[in-house]
Amino acid sequence: MTTAAVRTRGETDAGRLPGAWGLGLHQGALELKQFFRQREQVVFTFAFPVVFLFLFASIFSDDVAGAGITASQLYVPAMMAAGIMSTSFQSLGISIAIERDEKVLRRLRGTPMPPAAYFLGKIWLVLVTGVLETAVLLLVGTTLYDVDLPSDIGKWFDFAWVFVLGLTACALLGIAISSVPKSGRSATSVVVLPFLVLQFISGVYIAIDTIPDWMLNIGALFPLKWMCQGLRGVFLPESASVLEQAGSWEFGRIALVLGAWCVGGLLLCLPTFRWKNRRDG
Repeated sequence: MTTAAVRTRGETDAGRLPGAWGLGLHQGALELKQFFRQREQVVFTFAFPVVFLFLFASIFSDDVAGAGITASQLYVPAMMAAGIMSTSFQSLGISIAIERDEKVLRRLRGTPMPPAAYFLGKIWLVLVTGVLETAVLLLVGTTLYDVDLPSDIGKWFDFAWVFVLGLTACALLGIAISSVPKSGRSATSVVVLPFLVLQFISGVYIAIDTIPDWMLNIGALFPLKWMCQGLRGVFLPESASVLEQAGSWEFGRIALVLGAWCVGGLLLCLPTFRWKNRRDG
């Protein structure tokens, strides 16, 4: 076989190799298979926000004065926002730290697979689980707590961009914080603590009008508060906007903050993400 023939054959074979996007799809399918094979993790992921929604909605079920809603209806979009952050920020922050500690990332880095394919796989995992968890909470909210689905297409558009921007921002923050734990064992405590604090100061467990302004101002620095506010604006009547800190839904500001966090999260990931533990050099 001539050199030209070998070169042509090599170029043809190389052309058949899947690119980063194709490999990302395969990686995403693998991530999803691994996730759904772990039944305890699946049950915990989808049941946790539903159980908390049931508890808080059962304890606080009275009408909210001047808002035209019940307290239980107020919890539905807030729990949806927390669920989105749980499947993105918390999930990636813990899982990537564990994979790094177990040297999975180090082995992947030594393969021909483009780094982008690994992250695309994580994005598919986050997207699918985020959509499913949101759908479950929305089903519970509409059937048990009389939350009305929007009849206006504009509201569904608002829901779509709040979901996408919020999921993206939280996923990038999850990737960034995954480099903070020194080991996979400490990942859960390092990631869960800030997430838990943010839920209390962002209007997930406690109504916005009962949280001190200085706490709300701290919560406003992060995506969760704006995701809660945006989803309340989608699924609650206009009369409920009086409960917000500004007295309105502020969709423009929500888009600005979530978009800024998408950019900021990416800028945090680029210099901080590591394929190896610190002790491995």
